[in-house]
Amino acid sequence: MPTFTTLTIEQDASSPRFARLILNRPERLNAINEEMPGEIKAAVEWANCNEAVHVIVVEGAGKGFCGGYDLVSFAESEIEHPCQQEAYPWDPMVDYAQMKKYTECFMALWRSAKPTIAKVHGAAVAGGSDIALCCDLLVVADDARIGYMPTRVWGCPTTAMWTYRVGPMRAKQLMFTGDVLSGKEAADWGLATVAVPLAELEARTRQLAERIAGVPRSHLAMHKLVVNQAMLSMGLEQTQMFATLFDGITRHNPEGLWFRRYAQQEGFKAAVEWRDGGRPIPEADEARSLLRAMEASRGRR
Repeated sequence: MPTFTTLTIEQDASSPRFARLILNRPERLNAINEEMPGEIKAAVEWANCNEAVHVIVVEGAGKGFCGGYDLVSFAESEIEHPCQQEAYPWDPMVDYAQMKKYTECFMALWRSAKPTIAKVHGAAVAGGSDIALCCDLLVVADDARIGYMPTRVWGCPTTAMWTYRVGPMRAKQLMFTGDVLSGKEAADWGLATVAVPLAELEARTRQLAERIAGVPRSHLAMHKLVVNQAMLSMGLEQTQMFATLFDGITRHNPEGLWFRRYAQQEGFKAAVEWRDGGRPIPEADEARSLLRAMEASRGRR
């Protein structure tokens, strides 16, 4: 079995026709660090090369699926990250190249010749929702939470999967508000394949994986290609290009820079409470004025 630092993958002990890819940073709510995207891609490649495996189940260790990018360290730190945040002048194409690489790693789940099932409990939010939505199917706990809160400020979902999974009107609702769906709501909207009580999540996921695993690999690959090709014809790759570029802009425009400075000054928790609590986000001249005040304060310290 391959060895990784952020996840594990192996064939299920009782059902070797499916592999379990487990995001394994439970102390950080399986938050995405710089190593995780590449390890997801490598784990998917391993499963695709294993002839016994027909299905890949993706899940999270500990309290939830994935809490998104490990932004406490990124937002509060002084380092030039993510993607040369503090570099001047900011180079949007350097930013795009890095974030596009992460996106392509997550999309390994979507491009995998073998079906992928996200087994979601707890939170699958922000970048964690990108991982979940790159899977073909989602089996979720009723009380799971899925959404992309950073659309309010400092983020754009680079995989751009929301429109293709829930349709334009509901995608706009989620992107405009940054609201989070419960597992039950996700199933009602057609985002999740099924939502069940947490106690039944493992059994329901196993039942679906084993049902799929009985189909020949070649048939699964062909059927998946047919559906994926329809999404590509609808412009998925072009949409991801815009989304990934816009993600960089949201982190470097006045509003995004205000958010990061506020996180550095007051802590990431306080910044998130402002972002998600419904308070108006400072913008344009107001954001620039606050930025100047915070820069002056940093200079005095």
